Amino acid sequence: MKLMLTAFSVMLAASVASAQQATPDNPLVEGPTWNELKDDIVGKTALLDGAALFSVTAPYRANDAATVPVTIEQREPAAESIDSIKLVIDENPAPVAAEIRFGPSMAPLKFETRVRVNQYSNIRAIAETPKGTFMTGRFVKASGGCSAPATKDPVAALNGMGEMRLKLFDRKESSSNNRREAQIMIRHPNYSGLQRDQITQLFIGANFIAQLEVKQGDDLLFAVNGGISVSENPVFRFSYTDNGAPDITVHAVDTDGNVFDRVLPKTPPA
Repeated sequence: MKLMLTAFSVMLAASVASAQQATPDNPLVEGPTWNELKDDIVGKTALLDGAALFSVTAPYRANDAATVPVTIEQREPAAESIDSIKLVIDENPAPVAAEIRFGPSMAPLKFETRVRVNQYSNIRAIAETPKGTFMTGRFVKASGGCSAPATKDPVAALNGMGEMRLKLFDRKESSSNNRREAQIMIRHPNYSGLQRDQITQLFIGANFIAQLEVKQGDDLLFAVNGGISVSENPVFRFSYTDNGAPDITVHAVDTDGNVFDRVLPKTPPA
């Protein structure tokens, strides 16, 4: 009996490993929604295939539809700069999740954030470059992200609103540049307007970070025009060339008119 259970465990482990290895890639899926949205988002702009210029990484099946990680990364460091990105989630109530503008220090681009996905949907990154507009993306299986309950009750969420944290990762140095990787977390409920108060069952009014600007010294790192699809407590992880400024400054404005200005030292206090 023991031998049978052991053999079964081995077979089960092998089956799971095989299934993990066989997990399909999740390229964009053709569907009618994008055809309806396209003109409103990009007009008559010709969209070039962006797969050779940059990658979009997102899970095939999301663990949490309210916090789906999306990473955009240039494939060739020497390639032309990406000036801005429109992040589009086809099937969300407000499909344009964010419009993000990048400063020169962000090239070559590596940028990650987390979004809400309301139902099975394509997630597209539309990149503006000096040579044209490029698009690629991923299809993600997730549902209910825009109406998922907030992790804190409204009173507790508002009490800590505007707190920010900067995390720095290992410095990447070479003879020609000084690349660093950082992560900024902003405490904000980013209410979508589709969530209910768990006690009263009334809808919580939309209130999200609409404008965000991140700088090192006087140099822009990135600026975001956000919407309801950016997750609660927004997180932005990015690579940049350090210009020697001692601080990263963040300026954020939400749709209720609250303004949050923070100075985040690159070197944590001893």
